Amino acid sequence: MIRPTRDLLDPALLRGATEVDTDEMSVDTDRMHEFEQVIRRQLELVGEDPEREGLLKTPSRVAKALSWLTRGYELDPAEVIGDAIFNENHENMVMVRDIELYSMCEHHMLPFFGRAHVAYIPDGKIVGLSKIPRVVEVFARRLQVQERLGEQVADALVDVLRPKGVGVVIEAVHLCMMMRGVEKQNSRTITSSLRGVFRDDARTRSEFLRLAHPNGAGY
Repeated sequence: MIRPTRDLLDPALLRGATEVDTDEMSVDTDRMHEFEQVIRRQLELVGEDPEREGLLKTPSRVAKALSWLTRGYELDPAEVIGDAIFNENHENMVMVRDIELYSMCEHHMLPFFGRAHVAYIPDGKIVGLSKIPRVVEVFARRLQVQERLGEQVADALVDVLRPKGVGVVIEAVHLCMMMRGVEKQNSRTITSSLRGVFRDDARTRSEFLRLAHPNGAGY
């Protein structure tokens, strides 16, 4: 696969990520042409005719869509958070639950999607709440495995905030298990990544997991 590089995506589009139609993305013409040729060949290999009316624009659409879906390679969590860090003596847990996430399995390049529950305990600094979902987005929009995704989100928040602890729970369903292979439609994967007091203090860990799964509810 050709991975998008910084000159492929318009930085302005990255800043306004959720509001841009992927078919309207500004791209480097030469690089996108190469990307489209790869996809055109894929269509031939699966037995399709790239000249068929319904497929004429498919290489362009898929190239732009994949560039969009993997735009996290061009984003940095510290830059996404920016200056939205504030001095505050709050010492209790801060949690953002049910953060929708969409990613792509690196093994089969099929989607997985679900929710992330992210919490931290400040140590003199808090972050703007909207920045936590943005950090999740940075790492979700890459070829991923769910286990690494949670670790990367936790480590990024530790690096930027230096909190007393961070907890990340991700619940997701994987189309690589639903559409192929074992074809299990009702299975979901739950992973946790714990740092600091969330890992070392049983009461803090228990509180976090209880808040992440109230009444045993899940995705």
